[in-house]
Amino acid sequence: MLHGRPWLPGVVRYGQSCVLSPSIAGSFTPCDSQEPVMSLAVKPKQTTQQVQFGKALNKFTKEDPTLRVKVDAETKETILSGMGELHLEVYVERMNREYDVEVVTGQPNVTYKETIGKKETFDWIHKKQTGGAGQYARVMGYIEPMSESEQKEEGKPYAFLNKCVGTNIPPEFYSSCEKGSEDAMAEGALVGCEVEGVRVVLQDGASHAVDSSDMAFRTCMAAAVRDTMKRANPSVMEPVMRVEVEIPSEFQGGVVAALNRRMGMIQSSDVNDDGSGIKIVSEVPLANMFGYSTELRSQTQGKGEFTMEYERHTQVARNTQEELMKKYQEENANEAA
Repeated sequence: MLHGRPWLPGVVRYGQSCVLSPSIAGSFTPCDSQEPVMSLAVKPKQTTQQVQFGKALNKFTKEDPTLRVKVDAETKETILSGMGELHLEVYVERMNREYDVEVVTGQPNVTYKETIGKKETFDWIHKKQTGGAGQYARVMGYIEPMSESEQKEEGKPYAFLNKCVGTNIPPEFYSSCEKGSEDAMAEGALVGCEVEGVRVVLQDGASHAVDSSDMAFRTCMAAAVRDTMKRANPSVMEPVMRVEVEIPSEFQGGVVAALNRRMGMIQSSDVNDDGSGIKIVSEVPLANMFGYSTELRSQTQGKGEFTMEYERHTQVARNTQEELMKKYQEENANEAA
């Protein structure tokens, strides 16, 4: 989706106290545990390096709680996720330096999220006949937005609430309904990203003596939630980073203009006591921060440095959301073909 850039000198902080620089790239302080905001497909250039590749990833994920590794169920690719472009580039470089593993990387992807803006009801029937025993399930209820405080109280960014009375849905299928809801939270309807800030409430439904099953109710619930999200004023959210730039004062104009071009919102600008340096604090969408190290070095003759840490997810611009949705639909169409 977005092209990465070579890792260049600069000071970049992720989280509260994680500092990366060329001199200490191999031994930095792990950050506070946060959810990753960027992912990258990685693999060893030589298949004979697979064992060392695995050892490196195992060590790195143990020492840094913000670094995550998973294998994509569909593509079978190894996905490395972390707190930003440079964070991931450092570990790719460390694999080469410490384990002699040359790594091939894909394009970095920003971790978008999906949410909804209003309450919406659902009444969904899943019916499939294949000759023998078929599949049948019906679920009824609603989805509604959750506030940040409700998410913290729940301990996760979404919730499932069973308000069924009676046995229209046999109790043994309740857990399948919850799993179906979780499936929908893991892959949303707009761009296939994780969903947050949504409460799913199951109120009623129906079953068939022969054709109802765990799989039928799980499939039905996932489809019901995804379809209903499309009608609940849905939106895509992107990670916004707090970026602090420290530069000699004479470069202020160019640096501020560059941050503005990256859709940055300047929060403060403080000159040091003797007037020789300035610290600029801004909030910038992570998707617009690719290659910033290169640009800052060029603008400041190598004298500028910046720190970057995750701030929050906020709604993307409407045209960006439409572009992301179109890309997701095209990818699905290509897979189906």
